[in-house]
Amino acid sequence: MNVVMIGTGYVGLVSGTCLAEFGASVACLDIDRDKIGRLERGEIPLYEPGLTELVEKNTASGRLRFTYSYEDVIGDADLVFIAVGTPMGDGGGRADLSYVHQAARSLAPHLSGYTVVVDKSTVPVGTAREIRRLIADQNPHADFDVASNPEFLREGAAVFDFMQPDRVILGVDSERASRLLQELYRPHMLATPIIITDLESAELIKYASNAFLAAKISFINEMSMLCEAVGADIQAVAEGMGLDSRIGYKFLQTGPGFGGSCFPKDTRALLHEEEKAGLPGNIIRAVIELNEVQMLRMADKIREALGGDVSGRRMAILGLTFKPGTDDMRDAPSLVILPRLLAYGAEIHAHDPRGMEEARKLLPDGIVYHDTIHDCLTDADAVVLMTEWHEYRDLNFVKIRSLTRSGIFVDLRNIYDPARMKKAGFDYYCIGRPANRGVDADKAR
Repeated sequence: MNVVMIGTGYVGLVSGTCLAEFGASVACLDIDRDKIGRLERGEIPLYEPGLTELVEKNTASGRLRFTYSYEDVIGDADLVFIAVGTPMGDGGGRADLSYVHQAARSLAPHLSGYTVVVDKSTVPVGTAREIRRLIADQNPHADFDVASNPEFLREGAAVFDFMQPDRVILGVDSERASRLLQELYRPHMLATPIIITDLESAELIKYASNAFLAAKISFINEMSMLCEAVGADIQAVAEGMGLDSRIGYKFLQTGPGFGGSCFPKDTRALLHEEEKAGLPGNIIRAVIELNEVQMLRMADKIREALGGDVSGRRMAILGLTFKPGTDDMRDAPSLVILPRLLAYGAEIHAHDPRGMEEARKLLPDGIVYHDTIHDCLTDADAVVLMTEWHEYRDLNFVKIRSLTRSGIFVDLRNIYDPARMKKAGFDYYCIGRPANRGVDADKAR
């Protein structure tokens, strides 16, 4: 089966590579010629565990190639996937569909024989039918269908998620398109539910899924505020909730707020859809507002840990990306928290295993970046754990305490044991738990 994947970002490159691994003949297409040149040289433009090895394997086998030419590949394709970016528009949260429209117009003249054009980008309801109109206007005689096949790839686990998904969603309005897509996803059929539905439902499933997960995060973050106010422990609250099979424990970990390429954008886009339909969107609006409050609250929490004044104080920031396992800085909490600390007069020193190159582009000047954790921590007045990278999970806290000027440690991911931190000599602050709360230090030996 011949597949063209338009777009070589996270979604396009991972999806195209994994489809090649399943046996399809895949051409990944991007109008950025420099990017295509780098990919042809084996230079992967993003960090995603396991992706480089799969790209190398499938390019060597001939099942995966890269091109910038629509003319060279569209005519032979059985399926053409549109996997380009849909960033937030200028106002109101509406998704910017200009890249999707451009891809549809560019592929249309080259269609030859029956082809299914598959929208894999995250798009508002009605986009698939809009793509159909655009292609038909450009090429009235084309024999094609348009389908919706939303992605559910987590950055840092995207290859695994494509290979072993929770479900595959196929939005179609013809039996021919359904058969062709089911044939493509045949390797999934034995172990994965494949949901075949209409175009509109498939498009809405993606937005609704992300918004619901974002709502769980905002809810538990609001509960962490209440825990701090009444002296409860958010870890115990989350565990007690999560053991209820109707709720589940996933996405009940409190933190500095959600970020990344999906949740902030998709919640705003869903709110826009609700408002366009004349609905109030009360829950989604609250999710967005609570997330913004949580990020700002974290900056104030750090300042309070230092007695209310961070002016001239050296902060060692561990982690900058919105989550571990990726170099993605889009809408990361650090982009809100660190500028606020700088405005308070703090001196920011930062380390991240993968995100510092991108952080330099997005964060204000004045931040000092360190290649080693040791250098970042030296002479710090406070240590702030921002992102829970594996490199930070088993640190030598006695050594860290000897490097720092004071014993203030602010954990915005709640990954450390308060008793252990207290034993190492830290004043330990986390989210939704009283500072230094835990078993007696002697019992932690």
